[in-house]
Amino acid sequence: MSELRDAAMSAKAWPFEEARRILKRFQQGAPEKGYVLFETGYGPSGLPHIGTFGEVLRTTMIRRAFEAISDIPTRMICFSDDMDGMRKVPGNVPNQEMLHEHLQKPLTAVPDPFGTHDSFGDHNNAMLRRFLDTFGFDYEFYSATEFYKSGQFDEVLLRAAERYDDVMAIMLKSLREERRQTYSIFLPIHPETGRVLYVPMKNVDAVKGEITFDDEDGKEWTLPLTGGNVKLQWKPDFGARWAALGVDFEMYGKDHSTNTPIYDGICRVLGARAPEHFTYELFLDDQGQKISKSSGNGISIDEWLTYASTESLSYFMFQKPKTAKRLYFDVIPKAMDEYHQQLRAYHGQDLKAQLNNPVWHIHNGDVPESKMVVPFSMLLNLASAAGAESKDAMWGFIKRYAPEATPESHPDLDAAAGFAVKYYEDFVKPTKTFRAPDAKERAAMEDLAAQLRAFDGTADDETLQSMVFAVGKAHAFENLRDWFKALYEVLLGQSQGPRFGGFIALYGVDETVALIEKGLSGDLARA
Repeated sequence: MSELRDAAMSAKAWPFEEARRILKRFQQGAPEKGYVLFETGYGPSGLPHIGTFGEVLRTTMIRRAFEAISDIPTRMICFSDDMDGMRKVPGNVPNQEMLHEHLQKPLTAVPDPFGTHDSFGDHNNAMLRRFLDTFGFDYEFYSATEFYKSGQFDEVLLRAAERYDDVMAIMLKSLREERRQTYSIFLPIHPETGRVLYVPMKNVDAVKGEITFDDEDGKEWTLPLTGGNVKLQWKPDFGARWAALGVDFEMYGKDHSTNTPIYDGICRVLGARAPEHFTYELFLDDQGQKISKSSGNGISIDEWLTYASTESLSYFMFQKPKTAKRLYFDVIPKAMDEYHQQLRAYHGQDLKAQLNNPVWHIHNGDVPESKMVVPFSMLLNLASAAGAESKDAMWGFIKRYAPEATPESHPDLDAAAGFAVKYYEDFVKPTKTFRAPDAKERAAMEDLAAQLRAFDGTADDETLQSMVFAVGKAHAFENLRDWFKALYEVLLGQSQGPRFGGFIALYGVDETVALIEKGLSGDLARA
């Protein structure tokens, strides 16, 4: 084994733990199909949300970790359940009235309310693929509609008819009594209305490969199971898809966890080995509610990428997948800064530590160097103090702080400066509340301004931070946090802020003096 493989076999990062568990599945050798199949599923009932992206990202991380410890080839499929009937109209799309006319039709038979694709399902699939391609994922896209209509699902559908009673037995155990009376694993597509029907079966003929049922008006129909005339209910579909494709690994949210025995059981009844699973905790919005495609709460992928880098989103997704996390705009600055902290640490670490560092998994071992000589949180404070409306204005300060930096040599810093201006305008500026200093704080700030006016040394972070500390101590702030909090509230309009010496070095000594003077005069509080 190579040094990398040896280290990876004992790495504690969760993708490696999952990869080793998958590898145990193949102790007797590679699968007969010749590769390990990773799958992610997506229901395009609404616009793709960030949780879907996270599922693909995390699966990719496990896949790459597996490739580091095994020579067995891998594939990854992103499967869209776009043949599902549209049960309700999402609240965050146009042409609501039109969509109501197509309720219960397969999503690929519902017109696109945006008018850009052949169907609503096609539109949402295209959005998902664009998001995934933005991040450079290596995946194969499968449409359930094409899967059913092309005959790729025929063998499993016919086997489900042959073993109908066994599959039904698994499902009926999980249903309430009233639902059992009308339940069937098969959902016919009505030949006239095109709607997905939830009706009991009068007969399932495994020999002919047909089902017979009455529609909602009492008219009897007999349809072939194949050719896209019939689909499976979503829980049987889960297990049947695993059997049809030979899936070896799939992750899903905690809300699916109670269904795992059902999915596994159906997969086995249909003649295949159930895959390995990984259950992750759900993402929550700013109110602590589960994010939803149909309600559009939380934060979208496009919204995150308006204010931060793709890598910061990947970093957020890597962290503690088995812990529920708030996924809202206020987590972005922390994710940006922590990603770059890990990036800076990586190149000084030994291999064992590198494999446990999130950035190894974000970049699949090809980890770049961070050029963020100014933290994102500091850029936000600079945008605030300078009233910067463009990243060009930000660079006027950055160049003085880091003369060697240019937008060309530090592209991540250049992008972050632009992100900081947007984030400040939309989220920080509307919440800023300045206050006047009390007598003790005023005396200390006047002293700090006087010392800065007289300062003729090198304006480096540590020297200036020591000065600010010394002023706070000289003015008898028993808890220096109160001194720094006063600076933030009076000068920046917020209760928390940057390391103040670093802020002065970035913003400028003379500029900081002018800012203190504005705070003392009440100009900031009146603005």
